[in-house]
Amino acid sequence: MSIYPSSSVYREPNSSQFRRLNRRSVVIRALLKGRRKTKMLTRAFSRSLSSHKRMASESTSVSKRSIRYRSAVTHQPEFLEMIDKVERLKRTNTYFYMRNLESASGASVIVGGRRMIMMGSNNYLGLTTHPLVKQAAIRAIEEYGTGAGGVRILSGTYRLHEQLEERLAELKQTEASVVFVGGYLTNLAAVSTLAELGYVLINDEKNHASIIDGCKVRKARASFYRHNDMAHLEKLLLNGNRGDERFVIADGVFSMDGDIADVPAMLNLTRQYGAKTYVDDAHATGVLGTHGRGTAEYFGVEGQIDIIVGTLSKALGAVGGFVAGPRDLVVYLKHASRAFVFGSALPPSVAATALAALDVIRDEPEHLHRLHQNTRRVSEGLKDLGFEVRYNGTPILPVIVGEEDRAYRLARLLDQYGVFVNPVAYPAVKPREARIRISVNALLTDRDIGDALLAFKRAGISLGLI
Repeated sequence: MSIYPSSSVYREPNSSQFRRLNRRSVVIRALLKGRRKTKMLTRAFSRSLSSHKRMASESTSVSKRSIRYRSAVTHQPEFLEMIDKVERLKRTNTYFYMRNLESASGASVIVGGRRMIMMGSNNYLGLTTHPLVKQAAIRAIEEYGTGAGGVRILSGTYRLHEQLEERLAELKQTEASVVFVGGYLTNLAAVSTLAELGYVLINDEKNHASIIDGCKVRKARASFYRHNDMAHLEKLLLNGNRGDERFVIADGVFSMDGDIADVPAMLNLTRQYGAKTYVDDAHATGVLGTHGRGTAEYFGVEGQIDIIVGTLSKALGAVGGFVAGPRDLVVYLKHASRAFVFGSALPPSVAATALAALDVIRDEPEHLHRLHQNTRRVSEGLKDLGFEVRYNGTPILPVIVGEEDRAYRLARLLDQYGVFVNPVAYPAVKPREARIRISVNALLTDRDIGDALLAFKRAGISLGLI
């Protein structure tokens, strides 16, 4: 099977074009008078003909090499498996990826001309459409334009970037912070830098893919402990080389289950065994803690975590990521991290967006309160219907259905009933733990939640899940 159209397959050129050229040369020579002119034209024609044949030969060689390359790619098992899976999902009308959104994403969204209740967005506080946040972005575009125009280390640093880094350090109670253009890139840069500096990296097995990939980039000395299993973590710390400098790395809120890392126990173990802590607060910033400052505030351990990484693209309603920690580390990342040194700067308007979002989180706590109120109502409603829901105090609510096909069929019915959700299956989660991953947001009204629960009830009964 090939994903390439048949028109792109190379065909040998028809040699009749060469015969036609030869016949024309005879006519030309007969019409010309004078032996010298004939010889000159004949030699010129021969050179042109040789050049044409050589180019045709090179084209044949390149095309044949292209065929061999394509065959090598399309016969890789992983490649074929993914292509087959995508085609199968599309055939069965259960492909729910990269759907085109035709409106802003808030309590609802327009997809295919239909209004759908949004329960699949990381826009937890609904700040992407908050008037003050939008106005800040518009003003920044009017003043600074649409892009930064360069990398931060040379010509792309604006005062807005520095203000944002100061505010993020304040939010996370650290000495300093540095902003990157993407959340994935942030973990990749920070973790690979620690590996390059020689740290041993001890990971929770359910850490974000960006953390795992950061370990791979520099071929880090990395190990993994069972999810949130502090006894296993202690065993790894105990059996490791006490002379090694070590970081224990964990998500603050784990993205697939919505559970929270046992940060107090982590801190106790790292102090006992002389290691440091690294917490990814991507799903915790703006969500956990009385004031939305994240995992450290939630547990009352602010100022005790060595490195906190976060994103600007979830509760803050922008895009990008940040590393908050010791000032020396931030200085090093700004001058030695390839992702920072060679990556374009965040557009000033994005920095302004994030700054305004931080203002709203500080000044309007009702959004955070509404988020958790909505989450509890959705969780309790689904449990009352008979669904298996894992609620851990965060707006990520996995509805476990078991087999992959069930998750896709449930998502299809919910889509038909006007609810936007995300099905998740292996390898993102363990086999037979396929699920609908609900992401609650603060903009949902009581009516939205009621309508969504009714849709879940209809779909669950139809599929025999409840």
